[in-house]
Amino acid sequence: MQDIAPVILFVGILIFLAHFFTAIFSRTRVPDVLWLIIIGICIGPILGLVSAAEFGTAGMILTTVTLIIILFESGTALELVTLRSAVGGAMALATTSFFLSMLAVAGFAFWLTDLELIPAFILGAIVASISEAIVIPLVKQLRMRKESQTILSIESSVNDVLSIVITIALIEAYKLGEFQFASVTGNLIASFLVAIVFGVVGAFIWSRFLNRIHAIKNAMFTTAAFVFVIFGLVEILGFNGVIAALAFGITIGNVESIRFYVFRKPQANEPIGLSQTERAFFSEVAFLLKTFFFVYLGISLELISGGLIQLAVILTVLVFLLRIPAVRVTVNKSIPVKDASIMAIMVPKGLAAAVLASIPLQQGITGGALIQNVTYGVILLSIVMTSLLLLLQEKTGLSYGYSWIFSPHKLSDFYSWVFLLPRPKISNAYGWISSLQRPKLPSRIKTLPSETKLYAKRWFVDFGKPKKPRNELEDKTKRPKR
Repeated sequence: MQDIAPVILFVGILIFLAHFFTAIFSRTRVPDVLWLIIIGICIGPILGLVSAAEFGTAGMILTTVTLIIILFESGTALELVTLRSAVGGAMALATTSFFLSMLAVAGFAFWLTDLELIPAFILGAIVASISEAIVIPLVKQLRMRKESQTILSIESSVNDVLSIVITIALIEAYKLGEFQFASVTGNLIASFLVAIVFGVVGAFIWSRFLNRIHAIKNAMFTTAAFVFVIFGLVEILGFNGVIAALAFGITIGNVESIRFYVFRKPQANEPIGLSQTERAFFSEVAFLLKTFFFVYLGISLELISGGLIQLAVILTVLVFLLRIPAVRVTVNKSIPVKDASIMAIMVPKGLAAAVLASIPLQQGITGGALIQNVTYGVILLSIVMTSLLLLLQEKTGLSYGYSWIFSPHKLSDFYSWVFLLPRPKISNAYGWISSLQRPKLPSRIKTLPSETKLYAKRWFVDFGKPKKPRNELEDKTKRPKR
């Protein structure tokens, strides 16, 4: 008992701290998620008091249960009217943001490291993911329209599915030596459609018995248990249980307003959806599980150093920069500028990316260790950057920059201003061009110092590489001893 007492003490203090961090967020806009992850990093990688390996299978069970409850609980809060208006934008944002980030990260990784083409795309697919377990709790605490919150919730769930399916497909392609596009597309479509069908049908079936369940004492958690059953069945069949849990939550949360009754006609004054007590209960359970999940996420991360940090910083900044045009192109113009700004910030990576990052190393893929280490760095940096940008967007002039980007009338004013600029006369331009001694230009370029050329080549080729400079460049740039 004496060995367990410190753990119980820590759990009690952690729950109090979680509520305290939530209060801090309401005043300072510093996300409580960040503080919980910092606690995990301190007791894990920094102090070494506990490691993710000590949790074993229990750690993965905790993360899976947390993800199911968070998605189910968030689904119950979504309204069908809001969902209909948001689902198109969410799907467009998810696919645009994912593939844009994947291609850009893969290109930079292929250029800056020794990764082959398919391993570089594996890294891109992992880094392009967005953690719904981080996004959904965050957006609930932010002052946003329901439609905007729905877009981010659905988009993060879809994005995570894309990351899982495509990463696994790329790993199989590397092992087989070929990429089967039709098979990947079929798996994606099946993952969504089958999961949605199971979630919706399961919710209708459960709504038939829910009124009887309400009459049983201490049966409030049976709804969550049925969600676990749906999730397990979908996963055993080889499809995506996460989407099934979200679809179940959306359906059971709106079943009373759905006019198409499949199984029976509604009777007068007969509740077939979740009661307010049940909704409050699941909200508390989601909060409690979220607290332990983020601490476990901090424990699971591994600290990196050297050139890997440089590469992780480059890829993280790249993902955040590419998120801006993705939001600008796909999000409806009716979305408030402030909400669009928050959407452009919401690209944190989570535990799913950390789990996916370990697979290439386990499968013996060349560069698997690099993929895993860089992913750990991107996860930590993306969470920190998301939290920091949310704070700066709320408290500083950063909001004006995002407002300028996402305000159509301001962009049109800028274009008008550009067109009103005085144009240089063509005759003056021709005169300036003719005054240049064009035959002498190549010779000037050729007479550049050789060291300058080598340093420029070295910067473009080896900038950000997590390794020593190439031998031939080292030999050529060695200065003679005086």
